[in-house]
Amino acid sequence: MNTSQKNSFITRYGQWAVVTGASSGIGQAMAKELAQAGLNLVLVARRESELARLAQDLSREHGVQAHALACDLAETNSANRIIAETEHLEVGLLVAAAGFGTSGEFLQANLDEEMAMLDVNCRAVLVLTLHYAQRFAKIGRGGIVLFGSLVGFQGTPHAAHYAATKAYVQTLGEALHCELAPKGVDVLVSAPGPVHSGFAARARMVLSMAEKPETVARATTRALGKKMTVTPGLVSKLLTWSLMTAPRSLRVGLMGKIMGNMTRNPAK
Repeated sequence: MNTSQKNSFITRYGQWAVVTGASSGIGQAMAKELAQAGLNLVLVARRESELARLAQDLSREHGVQAHALACDLAETNSANRIIAETEHLEVGLLVAAAGFGTSGEFLQANLDEEMAMLDVNCRAVLVLTLHYAQRFAKIGRGGIVLFGSLVGFQGTPHAAHYAATKAYVQTLGEALHCELAPKGVDVLVSAPGPVHSGFAARARMVLSMAEKPETVARATTRALGKKMTVTPGLVSKLLTWSLMTAPRSLRVGLMGKIMGNMTRNPAK
């Protein structure tokens, strides 16, 4: 961004952004994009050492303030802790990038792990989105970025519950895009396909084609305030184009085959 674009971005989204999932992957890439745009950051993730190092790097490289807030969004009160820690800051942008997935046969799922995923991918997103949407609407400006996935556009065998959590995020974001626009609040859902990050290893998947987190972050930042949904990267666009023209029942079957191939030989 040039100086004019940076000033416009700060005017629209305030001095501070909250970024969850900031220690790695898309969340870290988004934090770097926003720091380059001149926003101060509250960086949220589980791993305190990685967060502290990122905060120091962003402050040194871009001259912004960056606060590290280590917490696990699977824990019930974690979202409320973020809210409390940012009450005194001029937050104008929420980037809810924290999330993880599971894969494999639903009958073999571990309930505790699935409930933790539901808490991170849905419950925490709801709590944070509602709070910051209310704050932003009161001042008549702000932005919210939610992260869905291509698997959230239809049922996805071998990742049934993960796809369901992303369908929740997608439909929530679409509705809020329309509902909050008259109040001056931009809402964007970013729905990437496979991405090179720690996600695949935790989900026990093998990725043959994937985008870089930086590609996703750059496309997402540029789409904020302009689109309802963005599908970042060439891989995502190709999969979207090939799937969206098919009947939903066929898409479910195709996604099941794709996901089955990705989980057949899970990463160790």
